[in-house]
Amino acid sequence: MFGTYRPSTVEKGIPIALIGPEPMIPIMLQAMKSFPSFVPVTGAYANLEEAVQWTQDLMDRVEVILYSGPHPYQVCLERVQLRVPAHFVPLNGSGLYRSLFRAERMGRLGAMSVDTLTHQPFVKTFRELGQSLPELTFYSGDPADTEAMVRFHAEQHAQGNTAIALTALRSVSVKLSELGVPNEWVLPTEQDIIVALERALLSTESRRSKESQIVVGLIDVDGFRKAADLRKSEHDVQRLKLDIHRMMLEYAETLEGHLTPLGGDEYLFVTTRGTFERHTGGYKYIPLAKMAQDAFSLSLSIGIGFGRSAHEAGSHARMALRRAKDAGGCISFIVREDESVIGPLEMAEPLGAELTLLDAALIRKAEEAGFTQTYLSRVVAQLTRTGKTDYNVHELASVLGVTVRSTHRLLTQWMDAELVEVAGEERGRAKGRPKQIYRFSFLDDLLRR
Repeated sequence: MFGTYRPSTVEKGIPIALIGPEPMIPIMLQAMKSFPSFVPVTGAYANLEEAVQWTQDLMDRVEVILYSGPHPYQVCLERVQLRVPAHFVPLNGSGLYRSLFRAERMGRLGAMSVDTLTHQPFVKTFRELGQSLPELTFYSGDPADTEAMVRFHAEQHAQGNTAIALTALRSVSVKLSELGVPNEWVLPTEQDIIVALERALLSTESRRSKESQIVVGLIDVDGFRKAADLRKSEHDVQRLKLDIHRMMLEYAETLEGHLTPLGGDEYLFVTTRGTFERHTGGYKYIPLAKMAQDAFSLSLSIGIGFGRSAHEAGSHARMALRRAKDAGGCISFIVREDESVIGPLEMAEPLGAELTLLDAALIRKAEEAGFTQTYLSRVVAQLTRTGKTDYNVHELASVLGVTVRSTHRLLTQWMDAELVEVAGEERGRAKGRPKQIYRFSFLDDLLRR
């Protein structure tokens, strides 16, 4: 079989087919990291015939299809009776900006031959650039006939009518380059892909059915006792409690949810999954944490639970909160229905690192090797904050909060379970044996998803 077929290692989620040219697939997968609900299945093609074949092969395995551009979408729509929602990544001004910039760098920002794109984005882009619109010649033939497209661009160039060809198809760009015709392949930007993924998510049956699912959240105020001790009187302490409670109520109101104080420094809120997803930008950040930091210089640990029942969601919220506290606080985790973990979420927008998704099977494997939830939470939190997966033993001991001797013992167990590998050595300034560098290979895999 041509191309690639790559089911995700995460077994549960909303399956989505990503169909596009080979160079586009990694770009689409990179944007996919912001959508932990999706499980991507990829179909890379070299020509439109293969795009049609991928559509026929994959549409019964997924809930939605996303094409890399309008051209493969239109061709497949005409030739295949689609049984699932299908979307495409639009070509708009942002992708055009990049191609025009590259054309200017080559000294060829002049008359152009164009396929697939329409006249409107050129008018808007050049108006925003404050430049006059160059002469544009648009391809008007069969959109599925790539050979005709190549001839069109080549003829315009040979006649001296154009300085460069702009094409939305990689196959056309490759053939034009072979013919010596200056050209630019107009690619969508990552933001264009993210917008298309948002639309695709909203069209899935799973997403619609989960809109009204109950979400339970547990909020723990970190270091409240220390903050209370700094207050001059009991009245000031009570006023602080009232201010925090008011902030929690306002947050619950924005979630269209219900808030209950659990006593001490802990609060519980209940909302729906659709509202929570929209308010957190697709499980990316928790605005409440920044509010607490700005208003009271307090950090929050937050655990979010999804479940098929209120009881299950509550249990998962408690698991998620425990992970947040084990990671050192000021962080948030989500535990889903299958006990896979999303997070840690950053506590201010936007995320500084990619969201991490740990599936339940991986968590069980880690725990069997002595990788407790506390250790796992701390390492994953460090990954999200810094992107770091490589440590020497002293750095790792600091992250885990244990002695160097205990760290050596744990590393032996984790290496036996193939969770950690030796990535190299480093030499310090002082003489002596070099320090080994250990890599959490399973976290490295997560970063590449």
